[in-house]
Amino acid sequence: MADGSYLGIQSLKGQVDEAEWQTRVELAALYRLVALFGWTDLIYTHISARVPGPEEHFLINPYGLYFDEITASSLVKVDLDGNILQAPVWGDTEYGINPAGFTIHSAIHGARHDAKFVIHLHTADGIAVSAHKEGLLPLNQHSLTVIPRLAYHDYEGIALHLDERERLVADLGDKSLMLLRNHGTLALGPTAAHAFLGIHALERSATLQVRTLSAGRDGILLAPQHAQAEVRQQVANHRPDHAKLPWAGLLRRLARESPGYDS
Repeated sequence: MADGSYLGIQSLKGQVDEAEWQTRVELAALYRLVALFGWTDLIYTHISARVPGPEEHFLINPYGLYFDEITASSLVKVDLDGNILQAPVWGDTEYGINPAGFTIHSAIHGARHDAKFVIHLHTADGIAVSAHKEGLLPLNQHSLTVIPRLAYHDYEGIALHLDERERLVADLGDKSLMLLRNHGTLALGPTAAHAFLGIHALERSATLQVRTLSAGRDGILLAPQHAQAEVRQQVANHRPDHAKLPWAGLLRRLARESPGYDS
């Protein structure tokens, strides 16, 4: 796995404050984890993080780097108006950002201050379920934990029109997960750990649905209504620190398999 050092991007450690640097490291970790889990779509999806502080700034990937190349120093800082405040330079190339990524992520960061991290993916199974008329079905324990947190947004075309932001935010409401119809998946969270576990649960549920329905819709056993209600209550009462243990393990995996993200 590449550590990104061959890109020759200057380290920003010591040049930004400690809180921003930690956010950069955690966001770079998310990019590397998405690459490790095989959820990438070349350079065409995006993950973002709100920069700590009173300014409405967020970090997102430079448009052109692969996710296994992302480092803490290579992330682009932008404001909610789309102005690039800081970007990496590699040789003669100064990287910008994906315009559709700006539309989606600026919408959520601008409206949801609890959305410190936002992940948007185009996986095969996520797109498949996003195009399913019934959406995510209550087929298993994984999907039952996702459905209470899940919103839907209808497809309007490639997200290049800024007026879509208002509709996307309205559809998201207070949920932390979303299926963008005919498009992909999305998760947000107050920490990198929560955002990653959210997208993992949604992606896992999508894969399980695709496999379950591969033999056809007839004979499929949906979870009983009383069980669905029980899981909704259990999810609502879930401990907020539940993400700490799996996140620590994920970072250990990165240290073994994808070093250099924190540079």
